[in-house]
Amino acid sequence: MAISNVTDQNFTQETNEGLVLADFWAPWCGPCKMIAPVLEELDQDMGDKVKIVKVDVDENQETAGKFGVMSIPTLLVIKNGEVVDKAVGYQPKEALAELLNKHA
Repeated sequence: MAISNVTDQNFTQETNEGLVLADFWAPWCGPCKMIAPVLEELDQDMGDKVKIVKVDVDENQETAGKFGVMSIPTLLVIKNGEVVDKAVGYQPKEALAELLNKHA
């Protein structure tokens, strides 16, 4: 499954089913750029188990505000529309895989 960009308009629709990792990021954020290839690898490894979506906080402030995102990158683990876990800042692939496997 490819990583998709979601917006305020389609966030709920894109995250209401199954296991989703939502990456709240911004183009000017250094750690966000560092985590992007990690998310690509994770998508290749776990794409059948988890859907990965990216939310640009500058363009989608409503969604970022709804989840209280204060620093980026913030990664929310969402299962069937409910936030079940969260990680803030750069995370290595192993840590993210472990986080997701807890809820798979």
